[in-house]
Parts: sequence; C-alpha cells; structure tokens
Amino acid sequence: MNRRRALGAAVLVLLTVAAGVALFRSAAAGDDPARSIAAGLRCPSCQGESVADSSSPVAAAMRQVVADQLAQGRSPDEIRHWFTERYGDDVLADPPLSGPGVLLWGVPALVLLGSGYAAVRTLRPAGRRTGVPVGPAGGPGRRTAWRLGAVGLVAMVGAVAFGAAQVGRPAGDGGPPDPAAVAVLLARDLEQQGRYADAARMYRQALETRPDVDVRLRLAFTLVRAGAPADAEQEARRVLAGTPDLPDALLVLGLAQRETSPDRAPETLRRFLDVAPGHPAAGEVRRLLAPDG
Repeated sequence: MNRRRALGAAVLVLLTVAAGVALFRSAAAGDDPARSIAAGLRCPSCQGESVADSSSPVAAAMRQVVADQLAQGRSPDEIRHWFTERYGDDVLADPPLSGPGVLLWGVPALVLLGSGYAAVRTLRPAGRRTGVPVGPAGGPGRRTAWRLGAVGLVAMVGAVAFGAAQVGRPAGDGGPPDPAAVAVLLARDLEQQGRYADAARMYRQALETRPDVDVRLRLAFTLVRAGAPADAEQEARRVLAGTPDLPDALLVLGLAQRETSPDRAPETLRRFLDVAPGHPAAGEVRRLLAPDG
C-alpha cells in the first residue's frame, strides 16, 4: 500500500506542476497578448533569447509585426502561422513535435506506466493477490533488483524525453532562422506597407551579417523612396565599385542623382540605357530623359 501511495503521490505532483505551468502561461497570455506571442518566438539574431526579451532590431521589427497584426484583428494562432510560413517551425520557441519525436515522447511514458503497474503487481504480497495468507513475493534480492531497475528506467525515460525535442526537425536545422534572411523578409513586408525608413533599417541589419549585393541594391532603392537620396547614392556607388556595369546599380544611382546632382543624373541614366536597353525600367528612364521629361 505504501508503494501505491508513493506512486500516486508522484503522479499527483507531476500533474500539479503541469497544471501550474499551463495556468501561468494562460495568465501571461491574458495579461498581454502581444508579449505572450513574442515570448513564443525565437530571436534570430540572439542566442537563447525570445523576441519579447531581445533588444535587437530584428526582434523589435518582429514585435511590431505582432502588434500590427493584433491591431488588424488576427488571432495569436494566425500570427504564429504567419511567422512559421515565412521562417519555418524553428522560429517558434517550442516547435511542434512530429514524426519520431512524437514516438519518443509517447513510448517512454507508456513503458513507465506499464513498468510501474508490473512492479506493484509483482512486489505486492502474494496474499493480497490470491487471498491466501502467505509471505511477501520474492526476497530482498528481488526487491533490490526491482528498485535498481526502476531507477534505471526513470533515467532512461528522462534521457529519451530530453532528446525527443531534438527529433522531428528537418536535417541541418536546430537553431533559429538565418537573421539576415529574416531581416530581408521583414524589410520587404515593410516596403509593401510603405514604411521605407523602417525597411531600410532592416536591410542595413541584414547587411551586417550578409554583405550581399542584392540586399545592398534593395537598400539603395528603399532609401530613394524613403527620401534619403544621398545615402542611396552612397550604397549604389559601393555596388558599382565591384561591378561597374551592373544595370540596377546604375539605375538607382541615376535616380538618386536626380536629387543630389541633377547635372550628373542624365549621364548616369544614359549609361544605364546603353548597358541594359531592354531593362523593364528602360522605357520610364527614356521618358525622364526626353526634353519635356
């Protein structure tokens, strides 16, 4: 009976702890939905920090996305889905288990319950099972073996459960998304909203970890739209220093120069037309260069 009571008490403690964690999370979500959602997202540019706790620019932009979508009436699940669609399940602080991960959590629990039941049945005095007044089942050696086996089983279950969180993810994953990729996607979303200054900050953040020509060009175009032509010209010249005839770099340089150096802009735009006469923007550039343009 003592063993059965001890087993029941252990199960009750585990259930109480689980219920306490669930209630705590539920209360936090009710107090501040935006923070609750952000706390469930991993900061791509930090180590072990959530979006709610990080001070990085990427995390700040992700918090703003959460706030904006809440203001639009989206539910927390819809917002989390928005992030996982773009960055995968690894953007979540607790990615959902799938495939072998589910088995690694479920099988040890079933084994533990079955072993506990078998231990109670085996170690209970024989008289309790048959009604015949006999001594306890098994000697001290058998009881010691059961106890050692139980300790080993618990250790095995704990180790398997700990490793289960690492299973069920795509090969090569295991960390948050690439911070540069996240910053670029956030910047594009901000561009679509017409928030060009915020988008430019995200592109600059991406360039800190990925000095990519395409990202720098997107930054330059965004700076033109944000009303910062001098900065756009500087970024375009950085690209042209490595690739002097890149059409998009010539285009954004010419557009920026229309504000910073109007007398030099036509020459740059004509050079753009010479290099890429079939560019999608060529027709508009020709219109700008026309005498009445």
